[in-house]
Order: sequence, then structure tokens, then C-alpha cells
Amino acid sequence: MPLQDLTPQLRTRLNKVERAVGWFVFLATALLLFGFGYYIYHTAERKGWFVIKAPFHTFVQSSAGLNVGDSVYMMGFPVGQITRIHAMPPGDPHNVLVDFEIRDNYFRYLWTGGSYLKVNSAGFLNQRQLEVTRATNGYAIVVTQPISILGLDEAKRLAKTSPGDWQLGQEIYIGKTNLIFHAYDAVETVLDDSNSQLLAQCTFESNSIYVFNNKVDRHRVVASWDGRVHRYKIFQPGDDTAWLRTVEAPTVSDQLQAIVTQVQTALPGILSLTNKIAAVLDNAASATSNLNNTLVAAQPLVTNANTLAISANTNLNLLTLQVGATLENLAGITSNLNVQVQANSNMLGSISKAVIDADDLVQGLKRHWFLRSAFKTKKPPAPTK
Repeated sequence: MPLQDLTPQLRTRLNKVERAVGWFVFLATALLLFGFGYYIYHTAERKGWFVIKAPFHTFVQSSAGLNVGDSVYMMGFPVGQITRIHAMPPGDPHNVLVDFEIRDNYFRYLWTGGSYLKVNSAGFLNQRQLEVTRATNGYAIVVTQPISILGLDEAKRLAKTSPGDWQLGQEIYIGKTNLIFHAYDAVETVLDDSNSQLLAQCTFESNSIYVFNNKVDRHRVVASWDGRVHRYKIFQPGDDTAWLRTVEAPTVSDQLQAIVTQVQTALPGILSLTNKIAAVLDNAASATSNLNNTLVAAQPLVTNANTLAISANTNLNLLTLQVGATLENLAGITSNLNVQVQANSNMLGSISKAVIDADDLVQGLKRHWFLRSAFKTKKPPAPTK
């Protein structure tokens, strides 16, 4: 039915429904766009799209267990991801190149005084993961302050104009081994007139010095420390990455293979030991059997010994009884003698007098001329000279 054929009431009601549907579609579209924008923002924040990322590279022996997009960890936190895995060309001393990124502010934990990359085992399916270690001394491996290459006079002038803002971006040596100024030293201190004699002995690249202004931040990584030339190397956008030393642990399959090899090497010794143990057990069983036979054979001897001990015990008891009776008789005799002595108090005196008289008689006989020769004693022999 054409719209002009509708009654005014129906036409007014239809206009209201159209406006309601229009508002509903508008609100639904707005909510959809808001939800999609929130999802994009949350994903970007989670993946670090809005933060500074420092590009790094390292070399590993094998790419086994590593994949593009895998997380890179520090202190247990995911701090970046692998961006590329590439085999090196023939003749190159390295096997595999791995590029990865570390998000801000985690790359600021990486210093030359101890930071390196570990390749760890991460499961039983030959999986591995990258882990970077933090350090607390040395120089920052990557920086966001732009490095400037200035002549000595210009650097000295800028340092005097804004003291404390300019710092060294390199190490300064006399010769090749005598380090006299470190990176991060204040430029105005290094280029002071009091150091002119020291600086005259140093060799600078193109008579220039690498410095940076610590008040300027590019909000992107602009340079990395190069230990071969003892200074920061300025990045070419999109081309350069910072190098990080790698400590690579063997894969799980390699470790299992090493264990199998050790077991195979030790297996002959284990079998020999098992045979020796079996022989010892056989000897122990034989000795146990012989001991059992010995015990059976010794059983009559033990029985006889028991009988002998019983007989000896009986005889000993009888002997004890007899000795006791003898002692009782002796005690009776002694008791009677004691009674006799107590009853005859003059008995001991008479006995003593009889002994004295007998002694006098013998002494008299010794002096009698007829019996004197019977009591002669032999003279002792004369001593020999």
C-alpha cells in the first residue's frame, strides 16, 4: 500500500517506529565500534604496540624448539617475543640467527655488566624458550638518548653552556689498555683544562668524541653499546639490532641421548655387578644350608653338655653339703678345745713351762762333752779369691 494512502494516524505511528529503529541501529553500531576499539586497544597494550621496543639479535646452535612469536622472559615475566629465526649462510661461523624484541621498560634492565641470553628447555616435546638476565652494573646495552659525534672544542663548549647535561658515550683509553675515562662521565669534567695532558696522549676517531644529552629522549632505541670499539653505535632505522651473548643449554632430546649413552656405557659394569651379587647370594644360601646341617649335627652335643652340666651341678651341691658337714665338725672341735682351755686356765702356762724346760735340756746336752760332737755345724766354705 503506498504511503500516501495511509491515514494520518498510521503515518504518524510509522514515523515513530522508524525513528526508534534508527536510534537502535545507531546505538548498536556505536556499541559495536566501542567494543571493537576497546579490543584493539587491549590487544595493543598486551602486545606492547604503544611502548618502545628494543631490537636484539643472538646466535644459537640449533633452532629446535624455537618459533617466531614465542615469548621472551625475564625474571619469570614475558617481556618480548621472537621476531625472526634465520639460518646463516654457508661458511659463517654461526649456525642460526634469532631476532627478538624486548619491551620498555624491561630492556632498561639489560647492562653490559652481566646481562646475557639463556636458551632453556621448556617441556618434554623438545620445546625451548629464551630468557634474558638482568644486571646492575656496566653500561646500558641500548639507549633512547641520541648519540652525537662532536669535535672536542664543540663538545667542551656545549658542556660549559649546560653543565651536567652532557655525558660521554664512549670509553677513552691511552693506548689500547689504559682506561682513563668511562662512558657516562660528565663531559665538562673529562674535557677540563686540567686533563689536557692526558687527552693529548689519547687517540680519537676523526678527532671527535661521542657524547649524549641526558635531557633528550627520542622515545625509541637509537644506539647500542659495541664492546669491540668501546662506544655506543648509532642505529640506522630499521636495520640495526643490539647483540646479546647466548648461553645455550642442550635440548631435551640431546640430554636424553646423553643419558642413554651413559647407560649403554655403564651397562656391562652393571651386568657384571649383577652377576657378582647373584654369586654372593648363592654362596650365602650355601653357607646357610651348611650352617643348618652343622646345627643339626651339634644338637646331640648340646644335649650331652646339658646333661653334664646337670650332673656337675648335682655333684657340686653334694660336695658343698659334705664340705659344710666337715666345717661343722671342725667348728665342734674348735669349740671343745676352746671350752677345755677356758676350763683349765693353767694349761697354757704348763705347756709353756714344759717347752722352756725342754729347750734348757737341749742346750745342756749341747754343752756335754760326750754329746758335743753330735751338735757340730759345718763351717761355711772360705771365699775364693
